[in-house]
Order: sequence, then structure tokens, then C-alpha cells
Amino acid sequence: MDNKVENIQIDVLKSKLHKAMVTDARLDYVGSITIDENFMDAVGLMPYEKVLVSNINNGSRWETYTIPGERGSRVICMNGAAARLAQKGDFVIVMSFARIPLQAARGWKPQVLTLEDENRVTHQL
Repeated sequence: MDNKVENIQIDVLKSKLHKAMVTDARLDYVGSITIDENFMDAVGLMPYEKVLVSNINNGSRWETYTIPGERGSRVICMNGAAARLAQKGDFVIVMSFARIPLQAARGWKPQVLTLEDENRVTHQL
């Protein structure tokens, strides 16, 4: 087994939408989270990328995948089972992660977008 530092990979935060307001919840969909494509681009989220979602209002956490929503719509829609975990008006954190070499992680900076009520951008890293 090779335990050299240069071979170590770690998971780091890649993309984050902080305090996104849920604009809709649709039980009648197979599953996922629909996100305004402008938000996805701003933090480097890809269509169908796996994300971890955390509901600030009730503490629920779950994994799902992204679906691009209409650009400029500011949509954050919970689809399928996730619609039971976050309701319209709840605030969520949407996170994706990447596995990178330990050495690269030392200077790593995730792409973060902070939102306010009605999903207006207040800060971008």
C-alpha cells in the first residue's frame, strides 16, 4: 500500500448556494432539485450533479441531483420526495463536493453564492 502524501485524495466543498429560498415543492415529480441556471453557472454546478441539501428551517439533510431551471427565474424547487423535506419559503443550503489531491486542497477555494429573501444574490466568492 502506497501511503505517500501525493497520493492522498480528499473531498472538499466545490459549490455552495447559501440560504436559498425554496420557491416551490412538487411531490408529483420523480425527484431532484430545480435550480435557476444562472445560480448553477455562478457556482459551477452541472446538470444532474449530485448535491447535498440542508434545510435551515428544520435541519433535514438529503442527497439529490440538480436540474437546470429557467435562467433569471431565481427558482429553487424541491421535486419528488424532497418536497416532503422542504416547503415553499424554507431556506436551504445546496452543496456539491469534489475529490482532489491533498496538495491541491491546501489552496482550494469553493465557489459560493449567498442569497437573501426571494433569492437575490447578496455575496459571491
